Amino acid sequence: MTGDERVKVAALVSVGRHPVTGRPRRAEYDARAVEIGLSLATGGGLHLVHAGECSSESEAALRAYLGMGIAAVDMVQQPAGADIVPALESWLRELGPRLVLCGARGETGEASGLVPFLLAERLGWSLVCGLAEVESVDGDSMTVLQALPRGQRRRLKVRLPAVVTVDAAAQPARQSAFGPARRGELQRLDAPVTPDREAQGWTTAPARKRPKRLKIVKATSARDRFKAAAAKAEGGGGQVLTGVSAQAGAEAILKLLREEGVLR
Repeated sequence: MTGDERVKVAALVSVGRHPVTGRPRRAEYDARAVEIGLSLATGGGLHLVHAGECSSESEAALRAYLGMGIAAVDMVQQPAGADIVPALESWLRELGPRLVLCGARGETGEASGLVPFLLAERLGWSLVCGLAEVESVDGDSMTVLQALPRGQRRRLKVRLPAVVTVDAAAQPARQSAFGPARRGELQRLDAPVTPDREAQGWTTAPARKRPKRLKIVKATSARDRFKAAAAKAEGGGGQVLTGVSAQAGAEAILKLLREEGVLR
């Protein structure tokens, strides 16, 4: 990868959540985006921003990004229930970066992955999803590798400025060092608050347990998958219904689905 020292790069970072303990941490995909930004922007050309609530827990998680070798993170203060896209748009227009990096989706909150799409639409910039690597930056364009299914890669030439999303295909982020994390600065910035009126009408509920699969086929080729699909079931726990009414058949099927966890 070759880079242009004059390119100004911004990275959007968020507070993640550990999948086992649930404790706040740096978000995995956002950290990979910062790693790419560090390889591109030399001479302090990488700027980090976080939009959201500023609490002690969020500050501890954001310091993990400082520990990657970042001097400061801008914290645009936004209360719960606010639409962060206008605040991020205003920050980006004032900074004027040529490239914006962010994770494919967050680990807390809505975690919809729509923020980069909304920002690219409002700014009128190019958008690239699933970035694996930035090969070169040359003037008003850059050459990147986009991750495709089954480990494939596609080379793209993208016009700058652009918004890019990063996921598991990119290089893992470096570890966060304790010293730089303590010495780095979290700069609090005020911004106008825009209520998220669409989210105000939503109804949220705890996620339900997913039903288990009735059959799992472990095949490595199309031939094996066809044989598994055409093979006769060997289980002896089934029940054959013959000469029963439609009502009795429906009740038997409903009972099976409830036993397998498909229905509650």
